[in-house]
Amino acid sequence: MQGSASTAHQPPRPATGKLGILTPGLGAVATTFIAGVESVRRGLSAPIGSLTQMATIRLGKRTDGRSPLIKDFLPLASLDDIVFGAWDPIADDAYTAAKKAGVLEDRDLEPIADFLKGIVPMPAVFENKYVTRLHGENVKKGKTKRDLAEQLRQDMRDFKAKHGCDRLVIVWCASTEIYIKPGPQHATIEQFEKAMDDNDDAISPSMLYAWAAIMEGVPYCNGAPNLAVDTQALLQLAIDKGVPVSGKDFKTGQTWMKTIVAPGLKARMLGLEGWYSTNILGNRDGEVLDDPASFKTKEESKLSVLHTILQPELYPALYKDFSHVVRINFYPPRGDNKEGWDNIDIRGWMGYPMQIKINFLCRDSILAAPLVLDLALLSDFAHRAGMKGIQEWLSFYYKSPMAAAGLQPEHDLFIQQTKLKNTMRHLMGEEQITHLGLEYYQS
Repeated sequence: MQGSASTAHQPPRPATGKLGILTPGLGAVATTFIAGVESVRRGLSAPIGSLTQMATIRLGKRTDGRSPLIKDFLPLASLDDIVFGAWDPIADDAYTAAKKAGVLEDRDLEPIADFLKGIVPMPAVFENKYVTRLHGENVKKGKTKRDLAEQLRQDMRDFKAKHGCDRLVIVWCASTEIYIKPGPQHATIEQFEKAMDDNDDAISPSMLYAWAAIMEGVPYCNGAPNLAVDTQALLQLAIDKGVPVSGKDFKTGQTWMKTIVAPGLKARMLGLEGWYSTNILGNRDGEVLDDPASFKTKEESKLSVLHTILQPELYPALYKDFSHVVRINFYPPRGDNKEGWDNIDIRGWMGYPMQIKINFLCRDSILAAPLVLDLALLSDFAHRAGMKGIQEWLSFYYKSPMAAAGLQPEHDLFIQQTKLKNTMRHLMGEEQITHLGLEYYQS
């Protein structure tokens, strides 16, 4: 069963030993994540934005007064036990990459410069045809795509041995690849592996990382909208190998706002005429998304959100045929400080029109970094709890959440949060919270 919690009667294994967190990609997101964790470990900053580190979870009745921190409730890996590694087609160490990314200021980088300089990316599996705006020389060579994937598996084994890690987790932090539709090459593991042997274009680098991770028993989190672990072949492989997987596309700026505002409109039964969204950003992600083929992948991820939340098939009078437009514009002066503009045309009582305007000046990597941490820690926890396949309870972190076959993904942030925390309670043998409050009305 995908995302099965059937082993919940057995307590999760403790988080003993070191946890290696490996990121395909050592750019803005990965370096901001790594620098932030090290800064927290040294007491230089607080892990703001991380549920696993800062949020509490209510247990039992409201009158019980039990609300421990999630990190004290779940047997999560300690930040002090984390070891970092990465792959990237550009050979810059984490310090140099962070300086180039321009997310963090020198006052935050210099105190941990020696630590960051020690993190040097392994050669990546990378082909320019899948990310046309990026170029790099730190790239693996092999006769076939299976050769390249086997090199990734060896990297994982070597990293684990070198750093004395007990467990590994992989979180994709690299760029958005071109749009690929699922085909027969992705239907079964036999067809997938034959396509690897044949160097089929339908098998992208991100799929090779996913295959290698699952084969090594390593949880895999897809932080980009690429078609990767969400293929029939790899999902079945994850179940067969007992590996948790999740994705896709970190929910950070504009889409995060949509998953907050759209549920509010629906909760009040207000109509929607149209939602126009545009972004300007100037980081590496913006440059990659300036390519129409990569933007197509991102657009599919962004457009799916509103339809799923608003359910026009159930509420045609309110949401049938609303206009939804998404634009992303590469604007170098903005750097990593993305700006999102939303114009929302809504209808109220007796059909009167109203508008909502949102101007979100966000910092993309600052919002993404704590998601990387939470996904790594919770995926490792899920693995130790005997979970496998799609982890729908981690939908909270993704723009385009994966769901079991035949099910619509859940996009409503507040339903996602309830599912996230109730799964934590369930796996730890606590009652799920329904908010019924019946104890106050029963004699």
